Amino acid sequence: MATTPTPPVFGLAVLDPRRAWPLVLTRGVLAVLFGVLALVWPGITVLALAFLFGIYVLVDAIGGLVQAFRPGDATHRIAYALLGLLGLAAGVLTLVWPALTVLVLATFVGAWAVVTGIMEIVAAIRLRKQITGEGFLIAAGAVSVIAGVLVLIHPIAGAYGVALLIGIYAVLYGIMLAVLAFRLRRVTIDPADAPQ
Repeated sequence: MATTPTPPVFGLAVLDPRRAWPLVLTRGVLAVLFGVLALVWPGITVLALAFLFGIYVLVDAIGGLVQAFRPGDATHRIAYALLGLLGLAAGVLTLVWPALTVLVLATFVGAWAVVTGIMEIVAAIRLRKQITGEGFLIAAGAVSVIAGVLVLIHPIAGAYGVALLIGIYAVLYGIMLAVLAFRLRRVTIDPADAPQ
């Protein structure tokens, strides 16, 4: 049986699904392994995320410093240089004290959740005559405020919670990819090619 090539989508080549199943299965297995590790060792996951953030900030800072000294953009030179220097400092501090980074980041997330929740509650009350179902927005805001307060009270527990959510997501995503891989594998078996 002759197969027709899969047409490109938006100018990008798309893999033939019948040949892609091993790659999809590999991605699924790796996602499940990562998820299990994140669930078993959430502290290591959080520290790894802090290190990745530190590396990202350093790379971004170098980009800002390069931009500061590029010819032709004199009006923003000081801003780029300042952002680059601040980024270098933040990146180095993050890599030297990753636990402090996790604590500060969790505190910011907690504060953000409280502010967002309050704004959602206020918006629902103000819009109650224009919208229906404002109770859902109030409930979402209340959940956000409660979660934010809990994270602010125990920021490290909040960071562990994020690691656990990442782990759960990775396991579920990996399972979905594995199921997809086995479905794609079934497509590869053509009834005409099957052993008699």
